[in-house]
Amino acid sequence: MATVRPVRRGPTIAVVALAAAVLGGLVALLVATVTGLTDGKTTTVYVPTTASEVGSGNEPIVRAAPLGGKGFTPSRIYTARSPGVVTVFAFFDNADEQEAQGSGFVVTPSGYILTSAHVVTDVVESAHPSEAHEVFIAFKDQDRVKAKIVGWDGYDDVALLKVDPATHPLVTVPLGDSSRTRPGDPVAAMGSPFGNEDSIAVGVVSAIHRSISSLTSSFKVVDAIQTDAPITHGNSGGPLFDARGRVIGINAQIRSDSGGAEGVGFAVPINAAKRSMGQLIATGQVVYAFLGVTTEDLTPTLARHLGYGVSRGAIVGEVRGGSPADHAGLEGGTDEQSVNGLTVTTGGDVIVAVNGHPVRSADQVVRDIGSRLPGETITLTVVRGQERKTLNAKLGARPDADTNH
Repeated sequence: MATVRPVRRGPTIAVVALAAAVLGGLVALLVATVTGLTDGKTTTVYVPTTASEVGSGNEPIVRAAPLGGKGFTPSRIYTARSPGVVTVFAFFDNADEQEAQGSGFVVTPSGYILTSAHVVTDVVESAHPSEAHEVFIAFKDQDRVKAKIVGWDGYDDVALLKVDPATHPLVTVPLGDSSRTRPGDPVAAMGSPFGNEDSIAVGVVSAIHRSISSLTSSFKVVDAIQTDAPITHGNSGGPLFDARGRVIGINAQIRSDSGGAEGVGFAVPINAAKRSMGQLIATGQVVYAFLGVTTEDLTPTLARHLGYGVSRGAIVGEVRGGSPADHAGLEGGTDEQSVNGLTVTTGGDVIVAVNGHPVRSADQVVRDIGSRLPGETITLTVVRGQERKTLNAKLGARPDADTNH
């Protein structure tokens, strides 16, 4: 069976079993994903952000210009960006005195560094995660300085560190726009695979909008970037650069039969990390909007077979009791049917629009909910049988606070 492995090095490296093939949006959790429901039908967490939300921490994030030219030159990316890529060493105060090693990158002149949450927490190994009690940053010149954990987002597997800029000269790397990433785009992954600091590997974007199992929560990461650039243990938290040297993702995990680099690599999209970073700088924690339903894609073939009066949308599978969706009057499914090899929940509402914007898939609703904040009221257009209804839902905050610090 294939396994999903966090790409960090330490005496204990969790092997996360691949419980299901990538769902490709079949099942999406509508919370900023959307629920607290964590059965096999839930999917989560890409949360796009506006420019104002990114800047909510009042911190200039990008200070380095993209590389000029249109070609892909890995040597030029390495020369320009490697001074801003760091190695992260995390020490845990437990019986094993565990040490974890990952990667990261400097994003502001004041010393903020992005990395993966599973590098600086024991969330992969523990049901009740805690932070590392000491974290150190090693730069390209091998000099080490102490860092503090500003906070971490277990849903998107993102952590924010801070070093004193007076302790070492800092070189920042620019953050790109992951929404513009396309399959076939050349990319360069940098970091410290297996502790080999200051390394670069190249490849292409194999796919976008992947739904993958999260290493740091019971939810899933939606819109992950799939790449064939080798990502191995120790690469976690390192940057995935586009052809112009802009970060489009944070290297997160590899899915492999053997655990080797011949597997499929995934990165958390940088737009999601920007959202997390902005909130962590501003408040030290990340909040996600919460609707409280699971959904499945409605396709034309399913619609014809099940007799729906609409051909595209998001079928509501389950509504969590007491959730915003429940209070709004959304109705979940009552039965299941097997259609073309898929088990589909039937009898529930079909969401066809959010605030008047058409919905054609479950993941689309995830992204829409994810662009909002708790407390906002949204209008849902649903089809119930042959009737079209309009419901208003006041979004809550996602529960399961143990994975969101």
